[in-house]
Amino acid sequence: MPVQSGLQVTIEFDVPAQMRDGVTLRANVYRPVGDERWPVLLTRLPYGKDFPNPGGVLDAVQTARRGYVVIIQDTRGRFASEGEWVPMRQEALDGVDTIAWAAGLPYSNGAVGMYGASYFGFTQWSAAVHQPEALRTMVPYITWNDPLNGVTFRGGALELGTTASWQLSMAANVLMRRHLLSGDPSQLGTDMYVWSKTLDSLGPEGYWSLPLKEFVPLKYKDIAPAFFEVFDAPMSRELVEPMTILGKHEQVTVPTFNIGGWYDIFLHDTLENFRIMRQEGTTEAARQSKLLIGPWIHGGNTNPVGEKNFGFASTPGLINLQSDIMSMQLRWFDHFLKGNDTGILAEAPVKLYVMGANIWRDEQEWPLARAVETRYYLHSDGHANTLTGDGSLNVEVPAAEEPDHYAYDPAQPVMTRGGALLMTPEYPGGVFDQRPTEQRSDVLVYTTPELTEDTEVTGPISVHLWATSSAPDTDFVARLVDVYPDGYAQNLTDGIIRARYRDFSTGAEPSLIEPGQPYEYVIDLWATSNVFKQGHRIRVDVTSSNFPRWDRNPNTGHDLGADSELVVAQQTILHDAEHPSFITLPIVPGV
Repeated sequence: MPVQSGLQVTIEFDVPAQMRDGVTLRANVYRPVGDERWPVLLTRLPYGKDFPNPGGVLDAVQTARRGYVVIIQDTRGRFASEGEWVPMRQEALDGVDTIAWAAGLPYSNGAVGMYGASYFGFTQWSAAVHQPEALRTMVPYITWNDPLNGVTFRGGALELGTTASWQLSMAANVLMRRHLLSGDPSQLGTDMYVWSKTLDSLGPEGYWSLPLKEFVPLKYKDIAPAFFEVFDAPMSRELVEPMTILGKHEQVTVPTFNIGGWYDIFLHDTLENFRIMRQEGTTEAARQSKLLIGPWIHGGNTNPVGEKNFGFASTPGLINLQSDIMSMQLRWFDHFLKGNDTGILAEAPVKLYVMGANIWRDEQEWPLARAVETRYYLHSDGHANTLTGDGSLNVEVPAAEEPDHYAYDPAQPVMTRGGALLMTPEYPGGVFDQRPTEQRSDVLVYTTPELTEDTEVTGPISVHLWATSSAPDTDFVARLVDVYPDGYAQNLTDGIIRARYRDFSTGAEPSLIEPGQPYEYVIDLWATSNVFKQGHRIRVDVTSSNFPRWDRNPNTGHDLGADSELVVAQQTILHDAEHPSFITLPIVPGV
């Protein structure tokens, strides 16, 4: 069947779809003019179907001209749709019902694909686990599978930067709907003014609000009750079950094209969604899943990425000067919804952007089978504090060495500087020179000598850190950095572990630590792909905070969010024969 192009398009607004409980959701429908039946591309989002380019990653008009019905639906309780807004908890069955409704429309041929980014990447997965009959494929872009690993928490620490800014920004529609539905909108102007001022002040002031259980920026008019649920049940699998895909992938039978970024807040789960579907998918179709990872931040599609210009060919707009995100998705949908041989399945299942080398490369799997896990050990004479300290990093196993010490004062935390962020404008994501952070005495810096040859690191990364603390609970943060010959320190990836959740991945209950007792902490830095060029150096930074990206551990051992007072913790990082601290780097040979 030849590719359709240049079709005339008609648009219908506020098209109703009734859910099984009687609630009506509304959508805008873009479709070719005429009496033919076409496959459907559906996206379901809470950000407003009527805003410019609401689908974000596909242009609805141009896609409809290619011979698709494009449906953009407001999720329950948002904008034109009825019902109560409860973030992430009602998307599964609403998605199933919407897919069935879309398949039965008079201009639909009964085949449905889903697309969308972030929240509306999640709306795809949540429906797909119920195996809706009409769903044929989907393209989840920058989305998650485990809310306890990047949505609400990370390593046991609260994702304060993301959750506070997102919940507050979502509250504008909450306030508007509340006033309009009450029939008395007289106070709407005042409430919107207070909301906007609160949002503007979140970055400079609001993030510092204590205690977190009474987080002032989100207390106004009870605009974000979901934010406060976590304090009654932190790191609760039961609480986040409706927004969890992890453990349910086997129920997804359709192929997925997974797209993400090295500086994206959901990088880990994008990689894992692909890996699980490709390796463990329960159907042949599921095992045809693909992966695309660029050097991108969450929702960013242009250069620079922070301070780094990776070049025009790195952008979603013209990948490798050969294609673009929209065209790649349409080739995918043309194959699975129209039966066109677009050649996309004959291509490598993985396409990665390798930073440092600044090239796109095709791969056959993730993680790379040829990558060699290599331990780089932390060393010093006990004075690794700051980038002018004596910390070093190499493959030699440590012998007898003096530990390093620093004081972690949550009243003066290490501030967020770049990385995988979705925060207020004061905290942009991506690449930023880490030297201002590395000048602090509460940051330990371990660096290799200048590299004599290019060294590629591509794959999952973790830090094993032996440490003691004077506190009953505290945090440890680690960061991988590429140091240029002129000293520029490019952040690549990082992670955090909260001491009481040190064994959470094994299923153990949270437990406080004994002050002064050594513990081994495994910090998941997720993953990266970067060539450390000849003359560059590999660096690992260790500290105890990254605020306001993650909440400050008050070092008291009290329940999450209970403290207004903060305690200084004396931290000791061990790196000797009995307590070897190291980072595991997946080194790709033959660079």
